[in-house]
Amino acid sequence: MAARRSDSEFSGAQLRAARGLLNLSAEALARETRVSLRTIRRTEQDNGQVQINAANAERIKSVLEAHGIVFFSEDGTVGVKLKLRDYSQP
Repeated sequence: MAARRSDSEFSGAQLRAARGLLNLSAEALARETRVSLRTIRRTEQDNGQVQINAANAERIKSVLEAHGIVFFSEDGTVGVKLKLRDYSQP
């Protein structure tokens, strides 16, 4: 059975921006997500919604969100922001 492919919940531009905010290389993201470097690079080439295996999209999104990335889409605008950790809390 073929892997389910669908539009991801993020764009290639959002993925590039998220990595930039985290100063995270494509290679490091590939290692952390266990998604191939080729898939990461192919996904980042498209500025619109990307066609990617649903499981890979979820892995990428989950890892970036765990690092504090917030994906947003509102009023025709898409982007990412970095939620800073509060180190004052124990």
